[in-house]
Amino acid sequence: MSDSDTRLVEVEGSAPATSPETGLTQALEGALAALAKAGGGPPHLTAMQWSAPDPASIHPSRRAIDQQWRMVFAGFRPHPTISRSTDGQIHVRATARIPTTPPPTTPVFRDYGVAELAREMSPRSQVPDMGAMFRMWTKDGAAARAKHTALDLAYGAHPDQKLDLYRPTGVAHPPVFVFIHGGYWQASTKEQHAQFFDGVLKAGFAVANIEYGLAPETPLESIVAQIREALHFLVREADRLDIDAGAIHVAGHSAGGYLSAMCACDEGMPPIRSAHLLSGIFDLEALRPIPMGPVLGITSREIAERLSPNRRKPRPGTRIGVAVGGGESNEFKRQSAEIAELWNAGPSLIVEGKHHFNLLDDLNGGSLLDQQLRLMK
Repeated sequence: MSDSDTRLVEVEGSAPATSPETGLTQALEGALAALAKAGGGPPHLTAMQWSAPDPASIHPSRRAIDQQWRMVFAGFRPHPTISRSTDGQIHVRATARIPTTPPPTTPVFRDYGVAELAREMSPRSQVPDMGAMFRMWTKDGAAARAKHTALDLAYGAHPDQKLDLYRPTGVAHPPVFVFIHGGYWQASTKEQHAQFFDGVLKAGFAVANIEYGLAPETPLESIVAQIREALHFLVREADRLDIDAGAIHVAGHSAGGYLSAMCACDEGMPPIRSAHLLSGIFDLEALRPIPMGPVLGITSREIAERLSPNRRKPRPGTRIGVAVGGGESNEFKRQSAEIAELWNAGPSLIVEGKHHFNLLDDLNGGSLLDQQLRLMK
């Protein structure tokens, strides 16, 4: 798209610098809100400038800063310039080029035009304040994680290849419930999901909560390879971890739902007993025509088809369960129903009253936990 087809927009967000992480998050959210008001979004960003009383405190090489940046803008992150501010504030200034005409309505996937498809594939659009939800997850996850001691076990060379191992009370050599978090392969952390495992811990399962590298720095195909390494680590180190590697069950949410499906169908993965696919994406062709596709490295039909679980079959002996929130988009529901049918999993469980994100609450008690425990019998 040429510059003549776009308009240049400059937006800003600011917040007190009492905490670098909180202040930057608030400033980023302010800039995003201003960008939305101007009719744009993260894919339209072309440049960013950050400033703070201590510029090093908001440097994106800090993991906490990188996480907050991803929470707000996901993988659409132009390299920011950073300078010193003199007013005690953190400032985020962003430049964007916003198209002057709406995108064509010609179908690019099934019956969807680009704009409609992007909405269908955007779970964040279901929640009015994603920032509040992420903050709640961070707080609740930290409290739950503080109860455990086997944290940040390195399963590979990448700095994000870490997993936490949570143990059930009074169970030696327990079976393993592996969980893979979501975030569209671009955001979120294992730490934000530690609160969702009370149900499986009470049922006597150890929990391996997996972290992995994120896009765009880590392409999707490399993320799959990292999950493969995590499972092989659990098998290889089973005796020293005091777990039963012959009884591994995998579940994942959103992007993690996709990765759980890959655990079930990828021949390079070690054997697993079951895979629970929660609000996943299983036909990557739906992402190729929208801005998310290039961020994930899905730049051709060949790549989309090669990496799509709906083009594969689960390995024999792997039990499959599929679930999705009742408040999710039609395309998310369709993809869950399709993979359930293709993989003979029985009907996809639709958890009424739940959207894409609070679906996970049901893992601590509800129809989703019931489905999970049935799979692991």
